[in-house]
Amino acid sequence: MDSLEDIEDFPTDQCRQYSSRLADDVRQNTSQSFFYGIGMDEGDLKKPFVGISSCWIEGNPCNNHLDQLALWIKQSVQQKGMNGLRDLFKSGQNILCKTMALVEDIEDFPTDPCRQYSSKMTEDERQNMSQSFFYGIGMKEDDLKKPFVGISSCWIEGNPCNNHLDQLALWIKQSVQQKGMNGLRFNAISISDAISMGTEGMRYSLLSREIIADSVETVTECLHYDANISIPNCDKNMPGVLIAQIRINRPSMVVYGGSMLVKEHKGQIRDIGQASELYGQMVAGLITNEERIEITKHSSDCSGSCPGLYTANTMAVAIEAMGMCLPNSSSIPALDKQKQEECFKVGTAIKHLLIKNIKPLDIITKKSLENAISAVCAIGGSTNAVMHILAVAHTGNIQLEIQDFQPISDRVPYIGNLKPSGKYFMPDLHGIGGTSVFLKHLLDNGYLHGDCLTVTGKTLVQNLEKVESLENLRQDVIFHVSQPKKTKSNLKILHGNLAPEGSVAKISGKEGHFFKGPAIVFDSEQDMLDSFKDDKIQKGMVVVIRYEGPKNGMPEMLYPTGALVGANLSQHCALVTDGRFSGASHGFIIGHVSPEAFNGGPIALVQTGDLITIDVDNLRLEMEEVSETEMERRRGSWTRPPLKCKHGSLRKFARVVQSASKGCITDYEY
Repeated sequence: MDSLEDIEDFPTDQCRQYSSRLADDVRQNTSQSFFYGIGMDEGDLKKPFVGISSCWIEGNPCNNHLDQLALWIKQSVQQKGMNGLRDLFKSGQNILCKTMALVEDIEDFPTDPCRQYSSKMTEDERQNMSQSFFYGIGMKEDDLKKPFVGISSCWIEGNPCNNHLDQLALWIKQSVQQKGMNGLRFNAISISDAISMGTEGMRYSLLSREIIADSVETVTECLHYDANISIPNCDKNMPGVLIAQIRINRPSMVVYGGSMLVKEHKGQIRDIGQASELYGQMVAGLITNEERIEITKHSSDCSGSCPGLYTANTMAVAIEAMGMCLPNSSSIPALDKQKQEECFKVGTAIKHLLIKNIKPLDIITKKSLENAISAVCAIGGSTNAVMHILAVAHTGNIQLEIQDFQPISDRVPYIGNLKPSGKYFMPDLHGIGGTSVFLKHLLDNGYLHGDCLTVTGKTLVQNLEKVESLENLRQDVIFHVSQPKKTKSNLKILHGNLAPEGSVAKISGKEGHFFKGPAIVFDSEQDMLDSFKDDKIQKGMVVVIRYEGPKNGMPEMLYPTGALVGANLSQHCALVTDGRFSGASHGFIIGHVSPEAFNGGPIALVQTGDLITIDVDNLRLEMEEVSETEMERRRGSWTRPPLKCKHGSLRKFARVVQSASKGCITDYEY
């Protein structure tokens, strides 16, 4: 090793050709805000970013020391003037907390069914290698007679949404161990939508849902764990772990990592959603570059998921309404003391699930999915919930189609007053009593099925029985159903000759319910952003961004919508895409257009100047004044372009992923 020559200076172009796209680009304000959020400063953004990936897993002596090696490597990298960012599971501080009983504690474990998987490894006299490895990680003979509980965390060091999950996993492990079980931690991957937004890296976002599901399923099945506790905290983490838990269908629960706290800077509340609009504001001359940097630094400066009702918080609410997490898990902030207390309830809860043999498909049913949809519709959640809930239903072999969302949306009033369409953030919901208050209000007014089983072992109505009624609270975070923001949800499923299989919109109402205008067509998100600088997009236009559907990774269009908002065009333009939107996006926006352009859907045949009508009241998305003869002519001359992903995991994803109208599933049976 002494033969390695040390080089003091970094040539920027060579050493930062990837990270500079995020750290230097004035459009990448959400990325830069997240870097500041994990403790970096301006000097750090000028250093190379070195990913340190470890195959750490606690339950295998081959790998259970790799966290320490990765820490040493990180220290070495940092000493040499680079940013070392780990995506393994690191050791946390040993902090104990009093376990608060939520479900009935049961002292003894009946061997069946609590150890029906691990016993195949620990009791079979042929499994000597297995048993030797268990001893190798420090287990004793008595430990081999206890249930094995896998604790899967989506920890990653380089993302403030997830960089605290190692500590939650440690608390959960302690809780599990205290209740007489073996808690064994392992990691699933996580990416960051906010960091990768607006770049080619964003194409990996939806794919990460499948990798997370595959990894949790693979470890649990291979290592014969009897139960699973998953700790997600970013957009695709949420459905990813849930899909895995349905696949393994053994006692499981979700612990949400919690949202970040919202802080005030120079008299104004700042959050990551605002960072996405800074580029448009700067181009429009509304702020200077110095102001952009200053706001970016203070838009996300602590651990936790993005605090608005964006995709992570939307799916957290949906999972709680489904019954797959403890009450208020979705609304307790990441750094709140109650999050620690929740973690120490988990041992009792998973023990109860094991003894009663309550499995995910006992909890996730057609009725509980309807509860999830109702909750998303009522609170004003992200459009991404549609494809994720469809994927969850498919995994559980539960009959649910995209058209099933609209009747629920029509029936459920919109009562949430949360960002991006409202005033408040998720910690504000926690401040009035949490998600339980919201769900109880829906239940009391007939919008939820109260007889659905939950991970507490009780029904939803039993969980909410002692929760404070909304009527007794002086607040405007959640409106009463008798005085809603809108009598119908803002989640809309639109069909028409531009979207025969459907499309998804979230229309708050302030944009209006009808838009008609000439199309301006772009074959990529980047083309749209590049043209934005040249003032090609004018008031009254319908911006069409295509070839960004599932086959090309289906990236989120937060930067296009943010640019429109920042330039004060969102009230005067509409945006239609076969891609999808961030939960932070708002405006007259229609996504998930199906069939997608790559598969020859009608959106591939739209030309600049074609008249497009968006009629929300009648749920129509139509291309006007283009005859069927003309459409056939265009279809005959259309040629499928090459995939934007040329190799690797994205290429494999493109081969198997299904339409957004089917939830972008990858295990479809032909």
